[in-house]
Amino acid sequence: MASLRTTSRLVASTKPLFRPAVFARPYATVEQGMESSRGNYASSKPVSETNTSTVQDPKPSETPNVKTFHIYRWNPDHPTEKPKMQSYQLDLKKTGPMMLDALIRIKNELDPTLTFRRSCREGICGSCAMNIDGVNTLACLCRIPTESSHEARIYPLPHTYVVKDLVPDLTQFYKQYKSIKPYLQRDTKSEDGLENRQSPEERKKLDGLYECILCACCSTSCPSYWWNSEEYLGPAILLQSYRWLADSRDEKTAERKHALDNSMSVYRCHTILNCSRTCPKGLNPARAIAEIKKMLATN
Repeated sequence: MASLRTTSRLVASTKPLFRPAVFARPYATVEQGMESSRGNYASSKPVSETNTSTVQDPKPSETPNVKTFHIYRWNPDHPTEKPKMQSYQLDLKKTGPMMLDALIRIKNELDPTLTFRRSCREGICGSCAMNIDGVNTLACLCRIPTESSHEARIYPLPHTYVVKDLVPDLTQFYKQYKSIKPYLQRDTKSEDGLENRQSPEERKKLDGLYECILCACCSTSCPSYWWNSEEYLGPAILLQSYRWLADSRDEKTAERKHALDNSMSVYRCHTILNCSRTCPKGLNPARAIAEIKKMLATN
């Protein structure tokens, strides 16, 4: 993290620690909601304003409740083509209750070329993180509004490089996670050679921290992370950092604090609180960042 430091907190480092893996990919934006503003962050390949033809449900019920889903599409095999919004219509009476159910049905029955990530379908893996109707969330936990007049809009996580369609490139995100050494560090062995114990009170300090599933919803909703993602760690990684700072079993607290004590790692947080509002697990990354700042101030 030394390369993140500057002589002033007002001047960004000229040698960023991390760089995006691919620069030619389109940069995801959304049209509505707090997560992004197209006026401030223009896409390098803007979404086409004209939707392609609508694909309709092949098996509607006798009295269908049809809903339209507008989905962000971009294919790296055709890099000169601008991203576009593809429209699909599904009968909600034959579709599961969650947005992920709709995406799976679209891929299985309407358009096998649609690409997105998913795994557990239980809000545990974080794979299906995307921007739905202007809010970063998990598709498997986001219920489909039953009002057919409401047309859903689905984008990849905002201000990320897009691999394809709804798949963001999280290479940078995981490099930053690796940089904080997210594992127990200690030199002292337990007296009986067994597990490293802690009291119930010490264990309780980890509640609200260990539950983070690294879905990146909070980091990609943070304007400070949009502006400084090459150096600022972002709320998800800082919450993970505090998880180890708060762990009574870890013996490298001083080293961890020293790595964060620079102008970019923590102090780019401006307490906008988008991270806490959008977390699909109900966690509070802003509070964790505030606790790190308190620890650094009392060092």
